Amino acid sequence: MASTDAGADDTLDLHLPAEFLALLGERGSASAREGAPGADVDLLDGVGGWGPVDTPAGAFRLVPVRLEGHLEGHLEGHIPLIARWMNDPAVAAFWELAGARSVTEHHLRSQVAGDGRSVPCVGELEGVPMSYWEIYRADLDPLARHCPVRPHDTGLHLLIGDAADRGRGIGTVLIRSVADLVLARRPACTRVLAEPDVRNTASIAAFRAAGFRRAAEIDLPAKRAALMVRERTPRAQP
Repeated sequence: MASTDAGADDTLDLHLPAEFLALLGERGSASAREGAPGADVDLLDGVGGWGPVDTPAGAFRLVPVRLEGHLEGHLEGHIPLIARWMNDPAVAAFWELAGARSVTEHHLRSQVAGDGRSVPCVGELEGVPMSYWEIYRADLDPLARHCPVRPHDTGLHLLIGDAADRGRGIGTVLIRSVADLVLARRPACTRVLAEPDVRNTASIAAFRAAGFRRAAEIDLPAKRAALMVRERTPRAQP
């Protein structure tokens, strides 16, 4: 497998770093003391408080997914909206979460109830929900089993919800803005990563236009991916 970085000597092949294991230990100890099912462990420096930020497309903010509430047996919060997006054929081809609302619900609930290494968010542009994002610790993700990573590398998954918002450069604008946010709000992070399917040429082009470089192709369990990397300080091109 090709290296993801010319400076491979400063990368680490991480699975569960000592930092993360220590956090889990603290979480378990706090839970035992408090009699609660879990304690908050913030591995991503407060994603919900990162915005809003001004972009060329308008004011944008990441809002952590809300799951609360039922109405006549149907979930309120963000689940119905995200489930509708997941059933768009252009999205379903790469996310593979089409079908009944319960498919999306299961995915979102597992994210929200997880250990904090991934935070699912709805992206609001001028107050209107229009995209879905997962901000995740790449060094604590299964991705680290397939390519070298650095401590605190932060990954992005995203989709633009409605077809009317695609193909107009909005994706590039938002990717650049969110990558800027990650690097501004997470001082320990030196790189932002993404791993779109190699078939998703539109996504790869958007990441390139947003300042990411295509570092390698990697084989993941469900896809062959283009590893896209945005450095805190761009490397000089030869």
